[in-house]
Amino acid sequence: MTTVLEAQYDQALHDEIRALAKRRNAVILAHNYERPEIQDVADYVGDSLGLSREAARTDADVIVFCGVHFMAETAAILSPQKTVLLPDMAAGCSLASTIDAEQLREWKASYPGAVVVSYVNTTAEVKAESDWCCTSGNAVEVIEAIPPETTILFCPDMFLGAHVKRVTGRENIVVWMGECHVHAGIDPEHINLMRERHPTAEFLVHPECGCSTSVLDAVSSGAVSSRQLQVLSTEGMIRRPAQSENDEFIVATEIGILHRLRRENPGKIFHAANDRASCAYMKVTTLPKVLRSLEHMEHRITVPADVADRARRAIDRMIAVGGSQPKPQLSLSPDPGE
Repeated sequence: MTTVLEAQYDQALHDEIRALAKRRNAVILAHNYERPEIQDVADYVGDSLGLSREAARTDADVIVFCGVHFMAETAAILSPQKTVLLPDMAAGCSLASTIDAEQLREWKASYPGAVVVSYVNTTAEVKAESDWCCTSGNAVEVIEAIPPETTILFCPDMFLGAHVKRVTGRENIVVWMGECHVHAGIDPEHINLMRERHPTAEFLVHPECGCSTSVLDAVSSGAVSSRQLQVLSTEGMIRRPAQSENDEFIVATEIGILHRLRRENPGKIFHAANDRASCAYMKVTTLPKVLRSLEHMEHRITVPADVADRARRAIDRMIAVGGSQPKPQLSLSPDPGE
């Protein structure tokens, strides 16, 4: 629990950051899984794709990206004329780190003529070696846009890969065996236990992060029931409680989003599918680091022009398919019990 002194300290830092951001003509973007105080100081809070779109449309000269490294890279690719800052270079991603460009090139060499589909949670170099990017919400549509006789190399998320392979029925999808470390906190056993404890609660899944793709895999395989299931984008997840007559919700994603859900939906009750599903990389960013980033204009994230140009093609293809917005119960098998 935050003490009075801690709250006063945070507020003082908040005020100093906001004043400096105004002087720098800077916008502060924060991912939903950042610390509550980081979300509270931000101009915009959202998922990785939403943050990148906001970065592209902003008139600010400086973008302070409170997220992880690959997200800041994507913002730099889409906004090359702007200064993109990452407050802490330790903000990596365990899923993105499971494959690098050299590994992907070697993999491609083993499958001549294959098309590479990379989840958006990858480095710029991997995106540059890919034919398509995808989000969890449009992965099935991306796969279906590729001729059925074409071999597909899907990386790096083995859970999302297994899900799209099962749903599309395509046997010529080869999946890279990578995963997000937060997966361990969101497994079918914990989900089913929470749903037994709260049988009337709606079950909300945000698919735009690696930590949730295991849930999609579990639902499409039948390990988790699709009863009362809503697969939603970040904004859809935030809006859903106000639209629903239900007052209780189980949330299957990284626990940082609970702060925003509770703040924007007072009077509703939210349970984490597992309260240990916390991304350590998202939590390295603190208010003092954001302030230092603005003071010293560090750490600037840049992507070489040739890499950015190639990566942008894969990203543009992703955005063009289905608007990359997930739909409720997108491509999920019906609950066999219903």
